[in-house]
Amino acid sequence: MKVRHIVLGLLSISVIAPIFLYTDRVGSFVNPSSSRRDFLDDVSAFTVSGDTRHLNVLHQETSAALKEPIGVVYSDNSTVTREHKSARVLSATDEERQQQQLSNPIRQVIDRAPPGLTTALDSHPNASDISAIELEQQPTQPSGKIVQEHSDNKHDRLTEPADAQVRHLKDQLIRAKLYLSLPAIKNNPHVTRELRLRVKEVTRALGDATKDSDLPKNAVDKLKAMDQSLEKGKQIQDDCAAVVKKLRAMLHSSEEQLRVHKKQSMFLTQLTAKTLPKGLHCLPLRLTTEYYTLNSSQQNFPNQQKLEDPRLYHYALFSDNILAAAVVVNSTISHAKHPSDHVFHIVTDRLNYAAMRMWFLSNPPGKATIQVQNIEEFTWLNSSYSPVLKQLGSPSMIDYYFRAHRASSDSNLKFRNPKYLSILNHLRFYLPEIFPKLKKVLFLDDDIVVQKDLTGLWSLDLKGNVNGAVETCGESFHRFDRYLNFSNPLISKNFDPHACGWAYGMNIFDLAEWRRQSITEVYHRWQRLNRDRQLWKLGTLPPGLITFWKRTYSLDKSWHVLGLGYNPNVNQREIDRAAVIHYNGNLKPWLEIGIPKYKIYWAKYVDYETVYLRECNINP
Repeated sequence: MKVRHIVLGLLSISVIAPIFLYTDRVGSFVNPSSSRRDFLDDVSAFTVSGDTRHLNVLHQETSAALKEPIGVVYSDNSTVTREHKSARVLSATDEERQQQQLSNPIRQVIDRAPPGLTTALDSHPNASDISAIELEQQPTQPSGKIVQEHSDNKHDRLTEPADAQVRHLKDQLIRAKLYLSLPAIKNNPHVTRELRLRVKEVTRALGDATKDSDLPKNAVDKLKAMDQSLEKGKQIQDDCAAVVKKLRAMLHSSEEQLRVHKKQSMFLTQLTAKTLPKGLHCLPLRLTTEYYTLNSSQQNFPNQQKLEDPRLYHYALFSDNILAAAVVVNSTISHAKHPSDHVFHIVTDRLNYAAMRMWFLSNPPGKATIQVQNIEEFTWLNSSYSPVLKQLGSPSMIDYYFRAHRASSDSNLKFRNPKYLSILNHLRFYLPEIFPKLKKVLFLDDDIVVQKDLTGLWSLDLKGNVNGAVETCGESFHRFDRYLNFSNPLISKNFDPHACGWAYGMNIFDLAEWRRQSITEVYHRWQRLNRDRQLWKLGTLPPGLITFWKRTYSLDKSWHVLGLGYNPNVNQREIDRAAVIHYNGNLKPWLEIGIPKYKIYWAKYVDYETVYLRECNINP
């Protein structure tokens, strides 16, 4: 019995004494007058099995359910540290959490405390502060995971658009202008002045910037200031219906302005394309003056006996642009395997005849043969023989081109280019008459550059066709229905609207087949039918598609790449592989409006140190 009393006494001491000790601690915590700092210090210094650590009295979340705040990682060889703008949070596995609960006496006491005590703890004024207690020595994530998260954050920043701030600033300007037009804002002079000031600041900061790197250093400050001003305007203006109405009006006005600007841009581009630069106007004048100072023997080209030799490679080039013709000849000869076997037949108009001859006399193309002819010397080419000549000289045609008040009748201004009035443009339909003794001729436009040897074209079997050309039906607007009027029965009955178009610019013509199939007469017949421009507008491609319908042999696309005169996104690989590149379009390489990255292909065949070019101030 005595032993029993001793055991009960020891049991009471071992069980009840810790409860009093802990409840005393908790009671001091619950009492508002006690020091919270004392409690934190005591808890933080609590020792279990000789391991001193800071304890968290909150229930721990698992790492799978917990998202870690975004932070910045600094790696230094062996150590990886993380800084957070917000408090760090412990990520622990379920196993770690259970271990911490078992080794945390405070947690055990709270869990076992009576309901009233737990309620008191939860309702304590500093309970939220207590919940922020953290372990200083936290189990850290593997460094590889942290670096990976940092890498992902960095990737997100790198993928941000390069013009994000520029677009934000532009959006702010639109909002500011919208607010300034609303009555509620107008009635508030202070906000109105502030918004106008911000508009000026942001406009000045934007300037001509197209990406964030173009913005000044203070652009971010201007952006934040504008945001604050817009927020003030937003609080004042609460009439959504008025805002929507104003936005619709602004959208309609912007669309109308865009339409007007597009029309003006098209007109100015067409005007620029038709205008001869001062340097190119000076050049023929300077050359013509020089030509007539030569005696008759100096005005002749060598090797004229080769002009009708069918065994050689003959080129037909019809142009009134001296510099452009020079580039075609120079680029062709530069890539020819046997330059002495190449003959260039250049036909120009009366105004440029002397200048063209003088240029090639003073700048001979190596061993190649040159012939320069004046179209006025083709006495057989007259209005009684050529329907197109008769049409081009008619009053209705002149009225169509030169009466500006009727320009609105055609939406496509390119058809009104006066170059179509030049018979040089239609001379390609008379090749057998110009070269009566030749069997094959390669026709070249004056806005092309040759990049490879072209002699392989003469050995091609055209399989009975007259014209060898590269088809351009990869895009819908290069099919027949884009050039011909299929509402006219003459067109719809004879041609397929979905047939592939092809390109002028580099064409190999079999003149023997041309003569055999009477192609020139086919051309004349259709020109007579189109005297009122009811079958097609103007130009040479529509009548070419008709004349050589089912008589065209498709060449490999690498022979002829088009679009360098209007498309800034021509495939670079196609340009590099092309035998001929073509600047078709208004953006010619000799004009200031030419596409800069394509000008280099053309400019490298111009010797800008030539005395005539320097005197006329023609520079790259």
